[in-house]
Amino acid sequence: MKIGIMGGTFDPLHIGHMMAAETARDTYLLEEVWFMPSHIPPHKHEAGASGTDRLAMVQCAVEDNESFRTLDWEVLRGGVSYTLETVRSLQEEYPHHEFYFIIGADMVQYLPKWQGIEELVQRLAFIGVGRPGTPLDLAALPGYIADKVLLADMPLVDISSTMLRARSAEGKSIRYMVPDKVFDYVQRSGLYGLQPGSAD
Repeated sequence: MKIGIMGGTFDPLHIGHMMAAETARDTYLLEEVWFMPSHIPPHKHEAGASGTDRLAMVQCAVEDNESFRTLDWEVLRGGVSYTLETVRSLQEEYPHHEFYFIIGADMVQYLPKWQGIEELVQRLAFIGVGRPGTPLDLAALPGYIADKVLLADMPLVDISSTMLRARSAEGKSIRYMVPDKVFDYVQRSGLYGLQPGSAD
């Protein structure tokens, strides 16, 4: 079974994440994509929303897609979320699955700095999905990494979680930039400065 792993902070999950997952699934005929929110990512500041809220937002977003599911492993494990630890656990739990790790173009260029990258590229391939303003330049990577990166092109959507948090803090709408159920959750929970019950 070919499984894509979509890791990330998802703070909040937005339509760009969903499009990247679907693009990778469609391009490489993945049977499922598993979304795995991190607890504390090694390359970013601590998330604005709690792990519980970020996990709930992902669950809301994917529940109607039979090809998508959510894994809570990293949130429950706590601490800094290292991909290598997660991949080892996944392959131990699901030895007959073939895993692919889905990442954005910005993370492709960062791969040489990932902890345990030498072991990671022995365990799985990466699917790099193009993002606005960040070309996928595999020639800039060491060959042993570039050989394990597959490319997928998606329509460019210039939306980031950072931008969405900033918009919310400024009182601006994020409706339609996140899945409807994620927006409803953010609204009900009053996350990112959005007042519960407000229209936007």
